[in-house]
Amino acid sequence: MRTHNLTKNDQGFTLLETMIAILVLSIGVLGLAALLGNGLVFLNGSQADFIAQQKAAEAIECVFTARDTQVLTWAQIQNIAGGGLFLTGAQPITDPGPDGLVGTVADSGVNPSTIIYPGKDGILGTADDVVLQLSDAYNMTRTITITNIVNEPSVRQIQVIINYQSGRFVRSYTLTTYISQYS
Repeated sequence: MRTHNLTKNDQGFTLLETMIAILVLSIGVLGLAALLGNGLVFLNGSQADFIAQQKAAEAIECVFTARDTQVLTWAQIQNIAGGGLFLTGAQPITDPGPDGLVGTVADSGVNPSTIIYPGKDGILGTADDVVLQLSDAYNMTRTITITNIVNEPSVRQIQVIINYQSGRFVRSYTLTTYISQYS
C-alpha cells in the first residue's frame, strides 16, 4: 500500500483564512445592499421631484401672466423689500390668494396647496380620494427672489427655490429665468 505524504501545497485553506474570506465577502455584499436601499429610497422621491418642478414653474408662469395681462405693474414685480408684492424668504406653498398670484402678500390665510390622488377604487373624484397637503407630506416651501439686473432697468431675474423632504433626503429644486418689462 502506498502512503501519500502531504506537502504544504496540499493542505488547503485553514479555518482562519476561510473566516477572513467570508468576512471580506460579507462586507462587500452588505455595502451593495446599502447602496441598493439608498437608491430605492432616492428613486421613491421622484414624485416629490416632479411636484417641486411643477410648483416652481407655476410661480414663474404666474409672474409672466400677471405682467402680460397687466394685473401687476413693472414696479410691483419685485420682492417686498424692493417695493413689490412678492414675499421674501421661504414660504409654505399655498393656493393663490385673491389676486390669483402665488407667493404674494395676498396669500396669507389661504389654504395650503394640495394634491388629490384616486383612492382604492382607482377613480378620481369619488369619496375615497386621498388629499395630500404639500406642506405636511413633503415639508415643501417656496422662495421667490426677484432681483434687478445691473445696467438693465427693464430686465429682472426671477429665481424660485423649492425646498422639500423626500424620505430621509432633504432636496432643493431651483428654477431661474429672466423677465422683461415688455411683454
